[in-house]
Amino acid sequence: MTPAQIRLVRTTWDQVVLIADTAARLFYERLFEMEPELRRLFGRTDMEQQRKKLMQTLAVAVRALDQLETLRPALEALGRRHVNYGVEDRHYDLVGAALLWTLEQGLGDGYTESVHEAWSSAYAILAGIMRDAASQGQAAA
Repeated sequence: MTPAQIRLVRTTWDQVVLIADTAARLFYERLFEMEPELRRLFGRTDMEQQRKKLMQTLAVAVRALDQLETLRPALEALGRRHVNYGVEDRHYDLVGAALLWTLEQGLGDGYTESVHEAWSSAYAILAGIMRDAASQGQAAA
């Protein structure tokens, strides 16, 4: 990611934080709309807490985009944990699509092509680290 893309992700994230719970609700509604089967992964989950965790995790990731090596161990652990929750590799693409859709809804006219490209790049990097760790964990099992 370029420094300009990182700045763009951070400035747009600051706007999303103002509507954090709404954004998290939109995200999960869209995710379950795209793939209803994913609801089963959250059957015993307190969704209020899950929405908070989502926003907290994204906040940490956004802050550390220019320091990925410090974030890498946590992302790898998260990727390995998600395997145990039943997350499959294909789900990462659905999550990315739901995230971008949520940003588009939340930012309205502020969701420009540059914002889309910056967030797409950020998500690809973060999800790539998680995916790699998940696949390595499965291979070792």
